[in-house]
Amino acid sequence: MKRPSVLVFAGCDPSGGAGIQADIEAIGTLGAHALPIITAMTVQDNDRVYSVHPVPASLIQQQARALMKKIDIAAIKIGIVGNRANADAIAGLIDEVREKNKDVPVVLDTVFASGHGDALATDNAIDTIAPMMALATLITPNLPEAAALCGGDRRLDSQVQALLCMAPHVLIKGAHGPDEASVVNRWFTESASRSWKWPRLRGHFHGTGCTLASAVAALLARGQTMGDAIDLAQSFVNESLESAYSIAPGQKIPNRAVSLLEEKA
Repeated sequence: MKRPSVLVFAGCDPSGGAGIQADIEAIGTLGAHALPIITAMTVQDNDRVYSVHPVPASLIQQQARALMKKIDIAAIKIGIVGNRANADAIAGLIDEVREKNKDVPVVLDTVFASGHGDALATDNAIDTIAPMMALATLITPNLPEAAALCGGDRRLDSQVQALLCMAPHVLIKGAHGPDEASVVNRWFTESASRSWKWPRLRGHFHGTGCTLASAVAALLARGQTMGDAIDLAQSFVNESLESAYSIAPGQKIPNRAVSLLEEKA
């Protein structure tokens, strides 16, 4: 049985809670196969990021091209890239993938900092992701990231207008919202919008954004429509958070081995 492959660019988190390990686990659980390319080595635990060390852009290119030469790429997922040089390299690689298949979806997790505000790039975070923004099919900012991308503007209507000029699909995640009882995530396109309300779970979690973006990419690789992929991916994330586990005091690790969606996906 052949699985569709998702080309993943992300950092390595030695705690195993976020980054490339989260991507591999989520994508595998949802029936696709991750092709993981590490963009940066990080020094972190399940709470804090202490330093970020980008991988040379030339190595990223060599690894990706070896895979692209032999393996069909069904989707691309991008997490942290470490610096602008890596972003430029990845943008070029996306163009190469789309020379073979112009419809390959790109899910860009616009992560600028850890949950504690620790930097995840050695350059300016917004400038770093700029080359990839124009190529993204879906961007997944949380509320602070959406404001940062929009020059500090926190008005939802203005954000949506600005963000849809950057990508055709925008999923604004609401975990940083003021409602203590629930989380509202909102998906926007030029012609439609949809929102989901989820109960706010107790505690804090490491790698939630990585898990969601990777889950969407896996489901797109399997042929789901964008709306269905976002819907199913959120259910998967919610289930993984409900069964999250601890490895130390602080943020819990989502249980990305949940199998709730195997039949649905």
